[in-house]
Amino acid sequence: MNSLREKIKNKERIIGTHVSLSDPSICEILGYLDFDYIWVDMEHTYIDCEQLYIHLNAARAVGASVIVRIPQDDFVTLKRVMEMGVDGVVFPMIKNVEEARRAMDGTFYPPRGSRGFGPRKPIRYGLDNVEDYIEEGSFQMCRFVQIEHIEAVECLEELAETEGVDGFIFGPCDLAGSIGQLTHPYEETAMELMKTAMETLKAHGKYIGISTGDFSEERVRQFSEMGIQMISAGADTDYLLYGAQKAWSHLVKEHKMR
Repeated sequence: MNSLREKIKNKERIIGTHVSLSDPSICEILGYLDFDYIWVDMEHTYIDCEQLYIHLNAARAVGASVIVRIPQDDFVTLKRVMEMGVDGVVFPMIKNVEEARRAMDGTFYPPRGSRGFGPRKPIRYGLDNVEDYIEEGSFQMCRFVQIEHIEAVECLEELAETEGVDGFIFGPCDLAGSIGQLTHPYEETAMELMKTAMETLKAHGKYIGISTGDFSEERVRQFSEMGIQMISAGADTDYLLYGAQKAWSHLVKEHKMR
């Protein structure tokens, strides 16, 4: 089976889903479903590094890949996340080339970047050769930039040339919000902006993804037909609420209202 990085390098179509709650059994359950990856979100949730570590171990136990969205501009958390040996890191709300370059710089060891030295889990706490990790293993982590603002779209020609970025992931709600349409990410104006940005990325041969809570067949089909290769859809909270609502409805209809 190809690694996540190999799938992206080969421009395969891949699918993932989001985790925002702390219970590690969530990653275990989702891992059994053969998603290409599980996206653990540290940006909009209360998940901390210790909880992430337990999530990661649960995912590893069932052979699941994990990518992590770190909090915006949080390079301290970035270091800790990388030392856990995650499969990928997502940098949210990148608006310009300088921010993208700084993000990439923090993920590579010198002389290519400025990543501080201190690998733990990636080298099995010292059982593996640290030189091999520095020269080869550290390059296996995927690095993603999120396009979530009109400013990023306006400089996308330059952003697309940023060295080290493995994929560009759209955040449709924030992208729409940057043009005054926060709660209308899939209406015409916002969609046209995303399509325009996609054409630029395609022209540069870049790998394109999207992160959304909408996992309806219609929305997934729309994204697929647009040429998006990496679709991250739905979240643990969505599934919990969706299942609970169905159970409540059946219980009320078939029992309480009789």
